[in-house]
Amino acid sequence: MRALLLLLAGALAAPAQAQSLQVVGYAGVLGEWELTATVTERARLWSKEFSGPLSMRHVGICTQDGPEEKTDEIRFQISALSSQLDATLLVEGVSCTYSARSSEPYSGLMACPDREAVPLKLWVK
Repeated sequence: MRALLLLLAGALAAPAQAQSLQVVGYAGVLGEWELTATVTERARLWSKEFSGPLSMRHVGICTQDGPEEKTDEIRFQISALSSQLDATLLVEGVSCTYSARSSEPYSGLMACPDREAVPLKLWVK
């Protein structure tokens, strides 16, 4: 009995395996920015938190000298109760916010300081 209790206690104390997810999306009125990220999970009581490096690539037709690329970080939480996704996207040092309800894809507006909010669609796989 003692061995069983020790085994169970050890299993409960062991850290959970971090889950990696792929995030892809399109930002802008015409979807002119392609977003990609690989994020890892940190489980919380009522939500799941994810973070990882973010890459944004301009895929619009107005591109000169090749596509513009920006890299930084994405952090987001998905509520276990409502499936609400709330994110912070750091893009070249600028902190932008995004919020969307669960759907395929998540669809909402990305708001950055001193700029008009732009549509953002995200798929989390």
